[in-house]
Order: sequence, then structure tokens, then C-alpha cells
Amino acid sequence: MQQEPDLALVEQACNGDTDSFTELCRRYYPAMVAVAHSILGDRHLAEDAAQQTFAKAVRKMTQLKNKTKFAAWLAAICRNAALDLAQKTETLHTAEDLSMIAAESQENDVTEAVKEALNKLTATAREVIFLRYYDGMTYEQISAVLGISEQAITGRLRRAKKKMANYLRHTGFDKVQ
Repeated sequence: MQQEPDLALVEQACNGDTDSFTELCRRYYPAMVAVAHSILGDRHLAEDAAQQTFAKAVRKMTQLKNKTKFAAWLAAICRNAALDLAQKTETLHTAEDLSMIAAESQENDVTEAVKEALNKLTATAREVIFLRYYDGMTYEQISAVLGISEQAITGRLRRAKKKMANYLRHTGFDKVQ
């Protein structure tokens, strides 16, 4: 059985077909979690942001002007949802109890160094890293989600990996690649 193309599903969803929208959710949920995770740094919050993205998208489907850019439109909604969630949870992080802070601080040094290296990247570089390595998307899929060329993705990935490697080298983790 062959998968229905995204464009056909988007057109049907814009016409109120809930099954088509459900299929689009299934296809794009992992990518939206990766986009949100690149902003929030927390998988559970990223899942919340992805769910908020689809809730907003279903209400705004009729406003989608270019149906061929559905994935990029969805990613833009997701970025905004993640940024909103980040602002709301910022105050919660200052009120965390000491046991949670202690548990987080026990992560191993390499994991912390990689997280820190990721945080040194720009938002766009971090987003490409998460889509490629966290979600395992192909360059073609990332291109569709972000609305940029595969060459731009290659450049962003190359620069991001170089920046992370330099950071790790300067912090004493030169054996981590």
C-alpha cells in the first residue's frame, strides 16, 4: 500500500477531513518534537509544544496559503509554541525543589558537555542538529520541514558540528566526536 502524498492530505485536511489531518499529525509529530526540543531542551516539554502545535494547526488549516509549504508552516507554529512554553516555564524552574536540582546535577560529564555545546549553537543550527540526529530525518525531509534547501542544511550541519567540536575540544573533551 502506497502512502498518500502530503499535498493531497493537506488539501483534504483544509476541507475538513479529520482522517487526513490525523495522518499529517502522525507523519510530522516526531519532527515537531525535535524542533521544540531544540528550543526547550526538555523532551516532555517538547512533546507538550508539539501537541499545542497540532491543536493550533487544526484550527488554522483554512489560513494556510501555500499548501506545498505545510511542513514549514507547521514548524513555524511549533517554534512559537515552544518559545511561549519556554517563557511560561522559566519562572517554574526557579522554584524547583532541591532534590530535582540534585538529581539533574548527577548527569555524567560527557552528557553535560554535549548539552552545553548544543546550547552554544544558534537556534537554527540546534534545530537542524535535532532534526537530523535526534529525529533521524533525511536532508530532503529537513528541507521540507524548514523550507530551506538541502545545501543550506548541509552548511548548517557542517558549521554546527564544527562549533560543537571546537567547544568540546576547548573544554577538555577532545576525544568526543
